Amino acid sequence: MVRQAKAQRMLTHDQIWGALDRLAARAGLSPSGLAKRAGLDPTTFNKSKRVTSDGRERWPSTESIAKALAAADSSIDTFARLIADEAGGGRSVPLLGFALASASGAFDESGFPIGKSWTEFALPTAEDSHSFALQISGEALQPAYRDGDVILVSPGTPIRKGDRVVVKTKAGEVTVATLKRRTAKVLDLQPLDPPQPERTMAASEVAWIARIVWASQ
Repeated sequence: MVRQAKAQRMLTHDQIWGALDRLAARAGLSPSGLAKRAGLDPTTFNKSKRVTSDGRERWPSTESIAKALAAADSSIDTFARLIADEAGGGRSVPLLGFALASASGAFDESGFPIGKSWTEFALPTAEDSHSFALQISGEALQPAYRDGDVILVSPGTPIRKGDRVVVKTKAGEVTVATLKRRTAKVLDLQPLDPPQPERTMAASEVAWIARIVWASQ
């Protein structure tokens, strides 16, 4: 059991390379773009370089990691967090508006994201210990959600205008809508069914409001 526990604490090949990939994404670069900015051969971090021709795993050197961190203006602590996220199943990916995807400079020749127009999108994890899932039943929330879809609700995630939210009133009503405006006194909600009119709810009527962070569709 002790030997197994030690093995589970060891860093894996995939964790290290996954952390490098996410380091590049945080800088708005592809792995080859990060290597080039770090003064390394552009192919240093390519996936084709991660395994030798005879199938053995090839690891990045500490020197190349140090240069990559400097190029991405990041610290070893940041890299350690990226490794921990990889080990825990968490993952973030580069995010770009679909309308901008055709713009020149958004991708390199291999189809990897480059440039500074990209942001990050964090995929669902269990970071919010109070997160919960709701399974949709019926057709009341179409076309946004279909019967059987599951939505992940995170009470601990900040809510902004335009977010889809779940609202429960003190009277017990549960509503799924898009938040249009929120003040100390009122909530303006847009039902997910477009023909329905916008709804204004007094803040004093609200028991809680939480953001929908993911849906299985």
